[in-house]
Amino acid sequence: MSGHSKWSTIKHDKGIADKKRGKIFSKLAKAVTLAVKEGGDDINSNAKLRFAIDQARQSNMPNDNIKRAIKRGSGAEKGSQLEEIVYEGFGPQKIALIIESITDNRNRTSSDLKTFLEKRGGVLASQGAVTYLFKRKGQILVEKETDLESQTLKLIDLGIDDFEEEEGFIVLYVQSDKLDSLRKQILALNFNIKEAMLIYKAETLMVVEEKDKQEKIINFLKELEELDDVQTVYCNADFPG
Repeated sequence: MSGHSKWSTIKHDKGIADKKRGKIFSKLAKAVTLAVKEGGDDINSNAKLRFAIDQARQSNMPNDNIKRAIKRGSGAEKGSQLEEIVYEGFGPQKIALIIESITDNRNRTSSDLKTFLEKRGGVLASQGAVTYLFKRKGQILVEKETDLESQTLKLIDLGIDDFEEEEGFIVLYVQSDKLDSLRKQILALNFNIKEAMLIYKAETLMVVEEKDKQEKIINFLKELEELDDVQTVYCNADFPG
């Protein structure tokens, strides 16, 4: 357990302001639509769709919105053609970035990201520039129980790769191809799962100790994730303390 605060867990505490709720619902709907387009509308056979719907429900997205997103993905309801693109780049303090996007216009998205990064001292990089610093993993956030020691031992026995403790929940890291099966095993133990998703986990970290630089990076990442076509941002910044 590292005990460090990284963006992947910091952002779970930022909440959803009413004025941003519509934008967040739009991003969640895109993820649902794309998952249906890629793997069909059956959540029993399409793990990506199940994860997308779980995230939507976790954010209190109305069921009608979810149903419409599923219909768009299946072609039952008209919508723009979406594709998923993963970008790489560098941000403040030369932190490495992996940016997952869903877009209906890749030229617009690339231009928006390039402009955003360059205005803030960053740069959009070529494919492979930073991915070697990360590893594809499954991440499961499990709500803590009163008997934390017993709960942790049960989770370790399932064969997880690593874990960290954060306020209110345990962050589990698992092999990407075991995410769905371990999710089911955890639910069978009657533990509450806050979120289960595939992520890019930084293997080579850049330690940022100064509080003002930490705050600058966090604000930068929040602004980056608010861009319309950006779904999720991963970075290798590590904030001790």
